[in-house]
Amino acid sequence: MTVTPLVILASARKHGDTRAFLDKVFDKLEHKQIDLLDFHISSFDYSNNYPDTDDFLRIVDEILQHNVIVFATPVYWYSMSGLMKTFFDRLTDLLTVKKKAARQLKGKSIFLLTVGVDQELPKGFEIPFKLTSAYLNMTYRDCIYYSTKFPKTEEEIGEAIDSFTAKMKQHYR
Repeated sequence: MTVTPLVILASARKHGDTRAFLDKVFDKLEHKQIDLLDFHISSFDYSNNYPDTDDFLRIVDEILQHNVIVFATPVYWYSMSGLMKTFFDRLTDLLTVKKKAARQLKGKSIFLLTVGVDQELPKGFEIPFKLTSAYLNMTYRDCIYYSTKFPKTEEEIGEAIDSFTAKMKQHYR
């Protein structure tokens, strides 16, 4: 088990605003990063018939090695990105055929990093992250949001980053 956080990035642009903000937040913080663009994750299949090229379980194996998981996604149409949604849909596999892995998620701390254009994070955006965390016996801890259209001052951003990373560090084991 590693004490460094695992960041799962799910943006359609490899070097977009979400990656830029993620890099700023984790500039001086050791972490491991998975960019979902680098993996093949099939859409959920009720029959659990996935191609050999499907990487979902590889990512789950990595998640199981970390106590702190950070989901990083842009806001797309007031919700998580399609890549993140596909990943979240596949969590169903852990409840049906990979139950041991689902039990191993218990107690992990979940954080959310997101970027959008609205002044504030859209109402309800965090709900899927909070409820999924609770359903899988993980604990949703905090969210950091950055608006590209209504940026805060460097001082305000720095304070938000310091607060967010301090909360993560409290849950390293």
